[in-house]
Amino acid sequence: MNAAIIIFGMFLVTFGVRYGSLVITQQIALSPAFMRALRYVPVAVLTALTIPFLVYRENGLDLSWQNPYWGAGILTIVCSALTKNLILTIIVGMGAFFVWRMVLGS
Repeated sequence: MNAAIIIFGMFLVTFGVRYGSLVITQQIALSPAFMRALRYVPVAVLTALTIPFLVYRENGLDLSWQNPYWGAGILTIVCSALTKNLILTIIVGMGAFFVWRMVLGS
């Protein structure tokens, strides 16, 4: 029963924040500069979520070639920038990660 209450509470908070921002933005005219800036929000959030996972290990910052997360992340970024193909980028990233781990034996 407690889990249901917690889930319902999380729903109310999430819905309230999103609905509130939708109502406000429909009543206020947003400047073109602000709308352009909003286009960068998903990229900034994704970067903020993934970079710490790629470069930090148990003992701190790890930017060595032996870190399969960091190496595969770099190859994935390069593939994404060059091809702009989501499926190919996912395949290259996952393949690079698994090959890197097999070669290193970790």
